[in-house]
Order: sequence, then C-alpha cells, then structure tokens
Amino acid sequence: MHPAYAGEVTDTASLVLVANSGDSSISTFRFADGRLERLAVTEGLTGTSTFVVDATRDLVYAGVKGEPAGIVTLALDRVTGILTALSRLDLTGGGMNYLALTRDGSGLLGVSYGGGYGISCPVTDGVVGEPVSRIAYANLHSVLPSPDGRFAYFVSLGDDLIAQYAIGESLELVPLDPPTVAAPAGSGPRHLVIDDAHASVYVLTEFSGEVLHYRRDAATGALTYVGAATAYDPSAGLGHSEFGADPLAKHYIWGADLHRAGDALWASERTESTLATLAIAADGTLAPADAVVTTEQQPRGFGVSPDGRFLVAAGEKSTTVSLYAVDGARLELLERAETGHGANWVRFV
Repeated sequence: MHPAYAGEVTDTASLVLVANSGDSSISTFRFADGRLERLAVTEGLTGTSTFVVDATRDLVYAGVKGEPAGIVTLALDRVTGILTALSRLDLTGGGMNYLALTRDGSGLLGVSYGGGYGISCPVTDGVVGEPVSRIAYANLHSVLPSPDGRFAYFVSLGDDLIAQYAIGESLELVPLDPPTVAAPAGSGPRHLVIDDAHASVYVLTEFSGEVLHYRRDAATGALTYVGAATAYDPSAGLGHSEFGADPLAKHYIWGADLHRAGDALWASERTESTLATLAIAADGTLAPADAVVTTEQQPRGFGVSPDGRFLVAAGEKSTTVSLYAVDGARLELLERAETGHGANWVRFV
C-alpha cells in the first residue's frame, strides 16, 4: 500500500477488469485496500476492445473482432477472476466499439465504428438475441441509455452528432423529435457521460479535445446544446485534429475516454498521454481543465470506482495499468500493475 494511504483505505474487495486488445484477453484484478492483485487473464477474445458487466448476475458481454465479429457472453467467477464463455451472437456488419446494458440487464445497446451501425438487442439468461433495431450513422463511437431505461443516445464521430431515441417496450429504438442534435463541425464527438444529478449529458470530442455540454429533459429525453470546455493542456501546443490524420505525427489533439468522479469529469488525451479534470458547477456547466496528469502511454480507456475515490488508467502502448486515489483535481499514484498489450478498456465491478 502507498504509505500516504496506510490505515485510510478500508474498501471491501471488488474487481477491476481490463481489456487487452493486443493480446485478445481480459485481465481480472482484485481491488482492495488501495491495491490491485491480478487474479486471472482470460484469453481467446479476439481483438476485444469493449465489454460491459452485469454485476448482479456476474456476466460480462465482450465485443470481439474477426470474421464474423460478435458479442460473447462470459460468466465471471469473483473468487478466481476467470471468465468462462457461455454464448455468442455473431455480427456480420462489423465489430462493436462500445456496449451498454439497459433495463436491469434485459437489453443491450451497441455501436460499430467501422460498420457505422448501432443496435439494440434483448438479453435472456445471459444470451444476447438478434437485434430488434438497427440504426446507421458514420463512425458511431459510443452509446448509453438513460438511467431509467427510457432513452438512448448514440454518438456519431463521423457525422458530428448525437442521435437520440426512446427505447420501446420491446427495446425498439424510436427517434425523438428532433432525431439528432449537432456537435460542432469537425469536433469528432466520441464518448459520453449521462449525469442525471445535473440534468446533463457530457460528450468528449476526439479532434477538438473538448467536453460538450447538453441539457437533458428527463421527461422527453431531448438534448439541448449548452457549450463546451477545453479538456486538455493548452500549453502542450496540440493542434486541432481531423478525420484520417495521424495525431502523433502531426502533434494533434487525440481525445479518448470520459468518466465522472464526484462533481468533476476526467478526460483522457492520447498524444500527450494525459488525464485532465473539469469541475462541474451546481448548474451543470463546466470549467476548462484545471489539472492535467501524465499517465500510461496513449490512454484510450480508464475507469473510475463507483464512489469516485479511485481511478485506473490503461495505455494502448503500455503493458501496465496505473491505480490512483482521486483527491479533488489531484491524482495520487498508488501503484502500477501488469495487464497485457493494447490495454484499452477498464471497468470497476
């Protein structure tokens, strides 16, 4: 344990899962008392770069690549950390880049960046059924349902928009009026956070490195654009990126992942390998990033504990993950742990 936290961290044991796309595996860590202990590495999950966990049933739904791509259901053994494959849904239109559960685990939402499509599927006893709805936008990058399971928001990087839907009784997707809300042209919206406490949806952009703020009407589900705040270090001299550019070669902004911790958002940027925090005001508006921390190389994904006290960051060009204690706008590194190659997705369970 890090000496600064001796005698202070008394969390009961939980788990952290990390997808390692380069190794086609998921690592399972026990997280307790401010430490990470790797329990198991489950292999054979081809190119996996997204998964979602039904913690109530100890089921993991992982997107895998290949011909065909698919969604694999795995049983999680919380003692050993081993994941055991139970079933699989084949996908012929391209692999999933983001998965989300809704309706207490009875529905699954997903998007394919390369395939440019989104789906909603029923889930019965862990088996993912054929999609009941399919939508199409360019380079869909993420999707989340509202916490009450009534609405879903699909983020299209290629079309610079968020598509908004009601979720019907049978999980069918019904467009709202209007069916989409715009993001700034050329911003490349990527990942989102739904924050009911502030009646807001926040969206991180890949090309402009901003967090976009939308008001959300809880009754109708409709979003209204409010404004944007910078989510990287302006002193780094990063340029505005564009579709198809090599951000590393051109030293462009390369925004990636977004999560909430208390009354703040944390955002990752891959060119400079940083995590930045943005404070959320009482009215839901955002201040520009007020703290930036260098982390694992090329941090595509990270995760925040449910209580907002801890953060685990992974790097696509690193074989380790970093565990931090979150103290307001400050991150205190507790330890680093080996995970695998191409680590890009982290979730506390």
